Amino acid sequence: MELQIAVEELTKALYRAQGIVEKKAAMPILSNVLLEAASGSLKVTAFDMEVGVVSEHRAEVLKEGRTTVSARHLYDIAKMLPEPMVVLKQGQNHYLEIRCGASHFRIVGSPADDFPDLPLQTKVPFVTVRARQLLEMIERTSFAISTDDTRFNLNGVFFEPVANGGGARMVATDGHRLSLVERPVEGDFGLARGVIVPRKGMHELKRLLAEAGTEEVELGFAGNAAMLRRPGLSMIMQLVNGQFPEYAQVIPKESARTVQVNRVRFLETLKRVSLLSQDQVRTVKLEVGEAVLRVSSQNPDLGEAHEELAIDGTGANLQIGFNARYLIDVLTALPDEDVALELTDDLSPGVIHPAGDKTYTAVVMPVRI
Repeated sequence: MELQIAVEELTKALYRAQGIVEKKAAMPILSNVLLEAASGSLKVTAFDMEVGVVSEHRAEVLKEGRTTVSARHLYDIAKMLPEPMVVLKQGQNHYLEIRCGASHFRIVGSPADDFPDLPLQTKVPFVTVRARQLLEMIERTSFAISTDDTRFNLNGVFFEPVANGGGARMVATDGHRLSLVERPVEGDFGLARGVIVPRKGMHELKRLLAEAGTEEVELGFAGNAAMLRRPGLSMIMQLVNGQFPEYAQVIPKESARTVQVNRVRFLETLKRVSLLSQDQVRTVKLEVGEAVLRVSSQNPDLGEAHEELAIDGTGANLQIGFNARYLIDVLTALPDEDVALELTDDLSPGVIHPAGDKTYTAVVMPVRI
């Protein structure tokens, strides 16, 4: 294998691989990327047996071939190359030679035949979606994914089509909070029921969608895998094999008090007041009055803090405690000017959604105060 490629293109491909390749893999080959030179392009593949990305990049191929090398080391080298073009050449014993200007590297490689094949599907009912819309759905839900690996069915985002072709829904929960978003999507994913896309897959998908900007992408599901496709790039994710909980049961159907508050002011207040909350739980108390929301915290080792916000809305006065971080995560994920906060009593979950818009819903469990 021998080829010449733009350093920018090589760096882009290797950057995509960094979040996928295994740093301490039981199979050392999974720390590598597969390089395949043919037909005027370089194909770069990263795969950890759960998430895989294949990207194609224009190159001047002098000799076709394939090999694998350390994804991290090749990326570190590519970032520091002094000229805009680089030559990659496969030497004896699978070594990869890298020449760029006066710089010359020679790094250890492994046989390409040892690299596992990606289970890319050919018969997939792809649906075209806007990358920015799909990215927004991920940003509004992924923060609520559980990080407890013993609860594997919560270690991802639940994706399901809305009944009667109404679009798509994403839901994530860790048992303490829940985030749900719906958006219109034209097309049939061919799903009989919802699927769970793993946390790592969602993280890598988010990076690729941010890179796509205003483009459209194709999303599809087949067997136990999800696939994303756009020109020159394919991604596959193995789905979580588990049953997602009946999330609709934890969303309150009604509330005793609904108030509207400026999102940014509420967010900044929570950040300030929680500075003196308990270290682990970060409890803040919300006191809802006639036209004011009082946010306070107390720590016997540090002191106390409180701040008041103007609110709109009528209903019963009440007090309730929340983990401040859960509220901050929700408010950070929303771009809206005002949000609605729905409360019932100090033992019932609180609900947050953009004012006048229930296509997004966040549910946060209370804590005792």
